[in-house]
Amino acid sequence: MSNHVSRRHFIGGATAAAALGTMGITPQAAEARVRRAAERGIRYLPGGAPMHRMVQSQVDEYDALAKLSSNENPFGPSEKALEAMTYAFKYSMRYGYPDNNVQQRVADAHEVSRDHVLMGAGSGEILDVVGLTWLAHDKKVVGVEPSYGSVYSHATGIDAETILLPLEADYRQNIQRMVDVTNRNARDVGFVYLCNPNNPTGVTVTADEIAYLLDNIPEDIPVLIDEAYHHFVEDPAYEESLKYVREGRRVVIARTFSKIYGMAAMRIGFAIAPPDMIEEMRPYSTGSVNALARWGAVASMEDQPAADHMLAHNKRLREQTISDLESLGYECVPSQTNFFMVNLRQTVAPIRQAFRQRGVAVGRDFPPMLDHLRVSIGTEEEMGRFMNAFEDIMTTMSAGAGS
Repeated sequence: MSNHVSRRHFIGGATAAAALGTMGITPQAAEARVRRAAERGIRYLPGGAPMHRMVQSQVDEYDALAKLSSNENPFGPSEKALEAMTYAFKYSMRYGYPDNNVQQRVADAHEVSRDHVLMGAGSGEILDVVGLTWLAHDKKVVGVEPSYGSVYSHATGIDAETILLPLEADYRQNIQRMVDVTNRNARDVGFVYLCNPNNPTGVTVTADEIAYLLDNIPEDIPVLIDEAYHHFVEDPAYEESLKYVREGRRVVIARTFSKIYGMAAMRIGFAIAPPDMIEEMRPYSTGSVNALARWGAVASMEDQPAADHMLAHNKRLREQTISDLESLGYECVPSQTNFFMVNLRQTVAPIRQAFRQRGVAVGRDFPPMLDHLRVSIGTEEEMGRFMNAFEDIMTTMSAGAGS
């Protein structure tokens, strides 16, 4: 705790004083100004400007949360990525800046040619681009529910339709039913969507199931495979789907730097697909990836030790937290990702609010699994806060129900 306070004081004091010094204020006067401001509860931004009290309150509230709601990497970008992004600030004012050849570096890392890659502002943009490319009025996307719902909300927003299948009792996606419903609606299906591993359950679709799907639906129907969490998977039955792209199958793979590489706020992801599909998608792409994200992405891919550290941390804390919850009698869905779901056996919404009141942010509702809570893996301290809050909340609610 003392380290945290010390760091906050350093940021609000020495850094602000230095910034004010660059504005023509003597170091002594700058330090005195910062000290007087601190006594009044005012902190300074890095540029030397005072932070507005409302902004300061919002920052303090956000920083104090244990953030376990959005499947983020709690460590953020690696040191190498931060160095690269800091370097890229020199291009902030430019349009045609050097981008560290990010598209070619992504292609090389996945053993495809450059024309197989389309960059996007996070994989979220890629998912939207797929929708804009192959959906239209009365066209349908086939998928499961719950899954990553933005694909379906985007479809309905552009006047397309969804065919959503329920998960099985073991939380798996029923690929045979997906094949059947796709074939019955083949004339109207714009594309088939698979999130693998699935969000929010963390459960994978096996390599054999992917092969069965692709071999048993019309070959001209695109299949979008969202592999945002593929780095985390250890299931031997799982396989990345890159080989189908290399074969020229109608497959689009969406990936992101938001998860394993900790660049969620930087917004950079990409699609890997056959060149003819990339060309179909390109008119709907905004090209809005910024310079910092491009340089940080390349550095992230080249820093395997940082990724390995994240994977080991994630696995250890995920297994430990699931074990602790199961020892309390709560079933958890087996996960291959940086999050998991726990069955609370009651509606999650009021429990989520109780967590927030205790300074812990947890996942939103995922209909129809409204009795399951999704929990992202954070730092060791955050997971400790989660377990303390969990035991307090569930004990309090059990006592209230008993009385």
